[in-house]
Amino acid sequence: MRQKPQSFQAIIQKNVSLQYLLYTPKDDQGSEHKWPIVLFLHGMGERGADLELLKLHGIPKIIEGGMDFPFLVVSPQCPEDTIWANELDALHALLENIIKNYPIDTSRIYLTGLSMGGNGSWRLAAAYPSMFAAVVPICGWANPSIGFPERIHVLKNVPVRAYHGAEDEVVPLQGSQELVDVLKTNQGNVKFTVYPDTDHDSWTRTYENPELYEWLLQQKNDNFQMSSKLL
Repeated sequence: MRQKPQSFQAIIQKNVSLQYLLYTPKDDQGSEHKWPIVLFLHGMGERGADLELLKLHGIPKIIEGGMDFPFLVVSPQCPEDTIWANELDALHALLENIIKNYPIDTSRIYLTGLSMGGNGSWRLAAAYPSMFAAVVPICGWANPSIGFPERIHVLKNVPVRAYHGAEDEVVPLQGSQELVDVLKTNQGNVKFTVYPDTDHDSWTRTYENPELYEWLLQQKNDNFQMSSKLL
């Protein structure tokens, strides 16, 4: 019996939902102004259904303390029973919704996260490498069972600043080092900062450093694509 060519077509739909905090800048620069945006992914301890938990660490904590930023900040909350690496479709859909409903400068979309959020940042950026102007993973890692760290080479043209504490026993330094090494091998635009005297909390000093935000706002992505999923 001969093999016969066939074709298949289907429409697959997926329901996703996330609750989130949204920070908008106080300065009103007119209806034509478009804002940069930062997507912040929290760590394991802030999962659940209480958005107040997000204010314990990272950028939401700094905003709660009175800091004004010249960009929007979207801080979603991961459900209790999962991790960010399993919520890539939901995060992408959330960003898509924000872009549709707010005046966003799509050449300046930035991604950052700590611990589980650092892992999520590596994973989301690798899935959509044409979406972000810069990525800042803090004490992150990526799962070798799905092709990492080798797969991270897709970010070789994306500016990356990674941070980790040398004394981190929760997420060992190797989690970031392996990913950074792949980018360096592929001539990637990456800078890796290791705090020699810091354990798991390598995010407080990182997010409290104004130079990080100055650097972020200098990065632009003129090849923005919303639908570039590779994973």
